[in-house]
Amino acid sequence: MATTINAERAEPAEPGMSKLSESDVPSAGSASSAFDVVTPKVVSPKPRAAVSWSGGKDSCAALQRCRNQFDIVTMITMFDESASRSRSHGLRPEVLAAQAASLGLRQIVGRCSWSTYDETFVMALAQAASDGITHVIFGDIMFPEHRQWAETMCGRAGLVAVEPLWGLSTKELFEEWVASGGDALIVTTRAALLDQSWLGRRLTADLLPLFEQLGVDPCGERGEYHTVVTNSPMFRRPLRLLVSQSVQRADCWALDVIPDAARD
Repeated sequence: MATTINAERAEPAEPGMSKLSESDVPSAGSASSAFDVVTPKVVSPKPRAAVSWSGGKDSCAALQRCRNQFDIVTMITMFDESASRSRSHGLRPEVLAAQAASLGLRQIVGRCSWSTYDETFVMALAQAASDGITHVIFGDIMFPEHRQWAETMCGRAGLVAVEPLWGLSTKELFEEWVASGGDALIVTTRAALLDQSWLGRRLTADLLPLFEQLGVDPCGERGEYHTVVTNSPMFRRPLRLLVSQSVQRADCWALDVIPDAARD
């Protein structure tokens, strides 16, 4: 069941919103206080956890590393005010919903502006905590300020931040991703480093020397590129995505992808 959580009160979702499917688009809501939550319950002796989910390879790799230590039941993703694009990677809600379905995870979706991001994220964490979640998994690798932010936000909700990728070699993590059998497509690039031709390329071993030649971090940790995961050993089935169009916004190229319902 999906429930819309507002800052002042909780109220039932509107008709037709009982389940977030691959073709559903979350309705527009408050810029800082709306979430769509699907709530099946599974009992496990492991600590109950959520994953901060961007849709890309790093959050997926973090989930993969923690799946035997925690009972991971929820993904938390932040969207813009209309819930039409994810904040971190610019993905459509249908793509995130398809990933959640393939992983067997429910979703907590926060809708926010950049100025209300922190407030909304803490509210999402509080919603997770109310369901018995005690830990939240993040895909940070470097930059202490990113880890500090995750720990601060979780602390405000009484939760523990888990950083399984922290401090590891990005070259080794890239190689580990390729060896895992996971698939990810490049969906955004910094135009000064990676031009439009990089959009839609799969992360494969042959990209690593090219990244090194171009001065690009293997995992894109300085924002050189972002990905969308289309398959993983954890997925029940791979995602089939259609490429819509590519656009340049400011200094970035972005690729729009849509689940191919006809093939699923």
